[in-house]
Amino acid sequence: MGFLIVILIALVILVLMAVKIVPEYQRLVLFRLGACKGQRGPGLVVIIPFIDKVVNVDLREIFLEIPSQTCITKDNAPIAIDFLIYLKVTEPVHSVVEVRNFSGAAQGIAMTTLRAVVGDIPLDDVLAKREEINRLLRAKLDDVTERWGVKVTTVEIREIEPPSDVQDAMNKQMAAERTRRAIVLEADGKKQFAITVAEGERQSKILAAEGERQAKILEAEGYSQALEKIFAAARLVDDKTISLQYLEALKGIGESPSAKYIVPMEFMNFLQPIIERVKGAHVRK
Repeated sequence: MGFLIVILIALVILVLMAVKIVPEYQRLVLFRLGACKGQRGPGLVVIIPFIDKVVNVDLREIFLEIPSQTCITKDNAPIAIDFLIYLKVTEPVHSVVEVRNFSGAAQGIAMTTLRAVVGDIPLDDVLAKREEINRLLRAKLDDVTERWGVKVTTVEIREIEPPSDVQDAMNKQMAAERTRRAIVLEADGKKQFAITVAEGERQSKILAAEGERQAKILEAEGYSQALEKIFAAARLVDDKTISLQYLEALKGIGESPSAKYIVPMEFMNFLQPIIERVKGAHVRK
């Protein structure tokens, strides 16, 4: 009885050793008697215990933190750079068979590649062209890791520390640039203010001239309307009214004791109708 229990326990252990559940983000690289038989998974995988050996390979993207490295630029300036490498396994079999520890190997090749890349670039370009250096590093690292079945997806430089004297010069340059920008902004503000004032004065003069022109037009129109009214009234005046006005004028002239005046014949002809009307009025009385 005890022997059967031992056998059952051994069978259970063998089954557990033979059955593997592989997640979606993992693969098993299978070795049978030392020979690579390829990858297995995901899902349920059955192996032969004590004959097959498997190596788990994670397909998820990982990152390697490269510590700060002192590099010499093309113009012989020492500079410290640290960066991150993001990579993932694309060929599980190659990542196991071609290299013993691909993450450690990638970290080592990244350090040497960084020194080679920075050594071909002047200091000013290292400080100004970070994105270009990232792309160049990624391309060079990817060329090396491709044979390991590993893909370098991204390289990101985190910090660049130039020499202290260069840092001081950069700080002074930034301070001068801020001062220059402040002066430019102040000058632009004054310029805009002067333009606004000049524009306001121009508009004011235009409005004043327009108002004066309108006033003159209205005044001329008033004179015109007044003359039209005078002419209209003059058309309504008859001969009697004009004769009375002449008589009134003569009366005023005759009030002066020293006045002497000559009456033209045309004027007497003009007054003849009035004299006749006056005589007729006396006869009727």
